[in-house]
Amino acid sequence: MSRSRLRRSTLLALAIAMPAVALALAPRQSPSAASPKASSVPAEAAGAYKVDGVHSNAHFKVQHLGAGMFWGRFDDVKGVMNYTPGAAGTLDFDVRIPIAGVHSGNDNLDKHLLSPDFFNAKEFPEMIFKSTKASPAGNGMWKVDGDLTLLGTTKPVSAMVEFTGAADKGRGMRIGFEAAFSIKRSEFGMTYGVENGSLGDEVFIVVGLEGIADKGDS
Repeated sequence: MSRSRLRRSTLLALAIAMPAVALALAPRQSPSAASPKASSVPAEAAGAYKVDGVHSNAHFKVQHLGAGMFWGRFDDVKGVMNYTPGAAGTLDFDVRIPIAGVHSGNDNLDKHLLSPDFFNAKEFPEMIFKSTKASPAGNGMWKVDGDLTLLGTTKPVSAMVEFTGAADKGRGMRIGFEAAFSIKRSEFGMTYGVENGSLGDEVFIVVGLEGIADKGDS
């Protein structure tokens, strides 16, 4: 066989084979194969949960000097959650975050964050979120409305909340959620750095919650 005919045969074979190769390498997307977040939840997952403070935390970020995004966190998260799975399920939160648990990685900055310039921990020791409405949004997501109390001021906020899992791995039923939302801190009376632009007004918040089934024995 001549080189030109061999080249044409090779190209023809590749043209025939490539669609099959692409199909084989493509991700499987069976309509019945739901994502882990949207998969069926065990019926025993329904119920009340106490927030596991060891495995839950809240992070926040705000722009600093018009440049970088500064991140901080709260190491201590408390509260309760109630959950019923399903398309017509229910979800509610009562989450309390002690301000004393704020952590930036710098002791002097932590002291400033605790001062009246920011969280004023002495006068307002807790930040509180209580849900007022929750609606399933599909694929493990919920739209949650509620009231956030910060510095003694309560304002309505909305958050998209992701169901991250429910299981009993031998230590009791546990459940997880992650929420992301933004607030304007000036609306709660925290105006330090806003007027001169040294700190941003909008604060992005991410809260990761792990709950332990509440057996009502404590």
